[in-house]
Amino acid sequence: MRTPTTSRSVVVTLACVGILAAITTIAQRYAFSTLALDREAIASWVHGAGLYAYRSPVSHLGTAMSPPAALVMTPAAFLPVAVAGWLVALAGVAALGLALIVAIGPIAERYGRRTWPVVLAAGALALTLEPVRATLGLGTLDLLVFGLITADIVALRRCSALRGLGIGLATALTGSAAFFIVYLLISRQRRAALTATGTFGAAALISLLIAPDETRAWFVEVLWRIDRAGPIDATTNQSLAGVLARLYDASSTPVLLWMSFAVLLTAVGMVRARAAHADGNEVAAFALVGLTAAIAGPVSGTQELIWVLPAMLVLGDVAAGCRRSQRARYTVAAVLLYLLFVLAPMWSLSGPFAANSFALALILLVNAMPWRDLTGS
Repeated sequence: MRTPTTSRSVVVTLACVGILAAITTIAQRYAFSTLALDREAIASWVHGAGLYAYRSPVSHLGTAMSPPAALVMTPAAFLPVAVAGWLVALAGVAALGLALIVAIGPIAERYGRRTWPVVLAAGALALTLEPVRATLGLGTLDLLVFGLITADIVALRRCSALRGLGIGLATALTGSAAFFIVYLLISRQRRAALTATGTFGAAALISLLIAPDETRAWFVEVLWRIDRAGPIDATTNQSLAGVLARLYDASSTPVLLWMSFAVLLTAVGMVRARAAHADGNEVAAFALVGLTAAIAGPVSGTQELIWVLPAMLVLGDVAAGCRRSQRARYTVAAVLLYLLFVLAPMWSLSGPFAANSFALALILLVNAMPWRDLTGS
């Protein structure tokens, strides 16, 4: 008879083998293409030609990394693309695992379940989602950002001294994480907002001291060039701006129309996130903020839509806790959302719905994702 320790070792071994197989398959599809571009830009910078002066001879695109992110990724310039890609992917999987432990742990305990089997099952399902596949395959830092924010908002909610540190670091790595600083302010978590702002400022100051020209160029010019990472109307851009550009069949988005709807969506998402925080559902709160940042920003690649993962957790939690008459509705919603982000219809189907399917799902979630306890409704 096998002991529980032996059984757990077998499960962990199988999980590791599955992760390695998944990364291998994903890497073959995406070829760490974003990391390869970033690596060449960093190499150009190291050799004195400038980080943002570099353009790919094939795509003619430049890097979209912030200076702090470029400093973090500098060792990649001295490694083969495959080695650097695997290191970034393994770090991303570790961050995803820790984020799932943080987010799922309290939910599993509430229903009397052991945390680690639920986390392993959720992790296996997460690896099939397009945002996770794209992050691992392209070689981006989005899972690390996701882990930093999840740890900050969920795990450190009772540790006021460190609260905001993860969000500040995430904002230094990707500007869209600044939405979470706004969330901290409107939800009256002022100390955490101050810590996040100070952390971001410290990271910016360090990058200014180490790379003054690149840091100035980032804040003055690069940050405002929304098409640097690719065309606005590209199918990979699943933001509201991308949807409008494709509907208007234009290479740029109608700015006034986009900004009007983006401000409206941001207001709705932030108000609902504040309400979720007031109800004590931090997972729903940070999921709403992340979804809002992704849909309202000018460019949101599929790898930046990782916030659908906590949204699925919220839908599953609500389905498990609500009355039987409503359970089917939320269960079906969670399953359909999962299938949408696994199948990624924009890659296999034609038509405006398929091309904009992820963005439409984000808009629906920002406006309608539940979070309250519905057991008594």
